[in-house]
Amino acid sequence: MKNLLLLSNSTLPGDPYFQWPLPYVKAFCERLNVKKIAFVPFAAVTFSFDKYTETLQKAVKGIGLEIIGVHNNPNALEEADAVAVGGGNTFALLKRTHDAGLVEKIQEKVNGGMPYMGWSAGSNMSCPFIFTTNDMPIVEPPSFKALNLVPFQINPHYTDKTIANHGGETRDTRINEFIAINEQMHVAAIPEGSLIEVENGKPFYKGVGELKHFKNGQEPQVYGEQDDISFLMG
Repeated sequence: MKNLLLLSNSTLPGDPYFQWPLPYVKAFCERLNVKKIAFVPFAAVTFSFDKYTETLQKAVKGIGLEIIGVHNNPNALEEADAVAVGGGNTFALLKRTHDAGLVEKIQEKVNGGMPYMGWSAGSNMSCPFIFTTNDMPIVEPPSFKALNLVPFQINPHYTDKTIANHGGETRDTRINEFIAINEQMHVAAIPEGSLIEVENGKPFYKGVGELKHFKNGQEPQVYGEQDDISFLMG
């Protein structure tokens, strides 16, 4: 059964990098006996893959995890206990993962039981498609199909806030456009500081705020930590 930790974001404003997810990551890794993680840093655009990998390693060192960058170790997935996909630009992430020949390899590993962690763009990558990312398409991937590790879409960094005197579309408007075209898809919009954990195939919402569920023909509904969200799995 699949085990996934899908974070809305890595860092809250004013906090050190990756501080808020650490307790969840620690519990997830301890439950699944994860010590070594193959890290996919391909969403980084304005800084190097080495820098991204080093930054994550420093952030998780205190909970006893080792990070191996897939960009400079072709055997990383074979050596690791889990795979993690970092945030950044989702389009760059998907294209570079294809270019590295890792899409099918990650799918095979996770479908075979390897734990998966992702945040922001990395959470988008766990979905059937990357259509519900918030990112600008700065590059063109060969397809918008993602890893398809869960049967629903995630919209990370979700907010229903509006800006005064701003005429652009709200996040809800964009998601409603998606479900108008993709009528059978569920969208789980999760605010910063929250996550969806899939434990042996069953999803749970954790963290701050509420998950907002969008589905064509239905009014959006909100769910908290104590609520059943197993409907997302179809």
